[in-house]
Amino acid sequence: MTTTALYDVAGPRTRRRHRIYGVVATAVLLALIAWVVYLLVDTGQFAAEKWAPFTYKGIQELLLRGLANTLKAFALAAVFSLVLGAVLAAGRLSEHRPVRWLSTLVVEFFRAMPVLVMIFFVFVALKVQPLPALVTGLTLYNGSVLAEVFRAGVNAVDRGQREAAYSLGMRKTAVMTYVLVPQGVRAMLPAIISQLVVALKDTSLGFLITYEEFLHAGKLIASNLDYDLPFIPVVMVISPIYIGMCMLLSWFANWVAKRERRSVKTGQMTVAAPEPAAPMPGDTRT
Repeated sequence: MTTTALYDVAGPRTRRRHRIYGVVATAVLLALIAWVVYLLVDTGQFAAEKWAPFTYKGIQELLLRGLANTLKAFALAAVFSLVLGAVLAAGRLSEHRPVRWLSTLVVEFFRAMPVLVMIFFVFVALKVQPLPALVTGLTLYNGSVLAEVFRAGVNAVDRGQREAAYSLGMRKTAVMTYVLVPQGVRAMLPAIISQLVVALKDTSLGFLITYEEFLHAGKLIASNLDYDLPFIPVVMVISPIYIGMCMLLSWFANWVAKRERRSVKTGQMTVAAPEPAAPMPGDTRT
């Protein structure tokens, strides 16, 4: 039996036991799904009258408007969070102690503050409109988290890369821009996308400050229509869309990573075959 540095390769009995575990786990999962579907059918959640509101043009427009508002808030929060995270990360990596301390204080404060508290503070205390209040709260929280992601990604690059760049006479800005950040992006990308998914889901907090986003539209349908309060059908419509958007964001991240690996700058270079060296002066050999 062959072995690896981390574990022994499973033998026939172990592989057979793992297959049994997989079959049992799949059967349990299918049974759980069947049980949930049975409960939904038994409680009449698939009744036609509960799904009738979704056939109305006004309801469809309400949902589409809410989805557009959700994507708008997410796009603004994502861009501002990335910019804020980059600025705070640069501050934490600064050689100037006051800048480093101030950036650390900002990052630690907004990372520890609940995002909902920040949204309510901006909306109530500062009397800001719902969309700017939501985007501000999401930006402060996610930007602080992304600052730590950026800093960790830059510090994860091998120290020899930094020293080699400085030995060539490059300044710190050039070292960060052309050496450390491009290499750290590969390590940072999964964490960045994970945090952007969190920001996308947190846009649903906007309904608490009357921002007309996707969840707010679903709440209006479930509570303001005289259709036996179709709460479960609304959840069954909204949830897959949220899940689909998060999966699309993850797919986009994987596509960017693969494209970066295939780019000209990071691709393999063709090296010319060696040629005979020119003869030295005075060399009489042929």
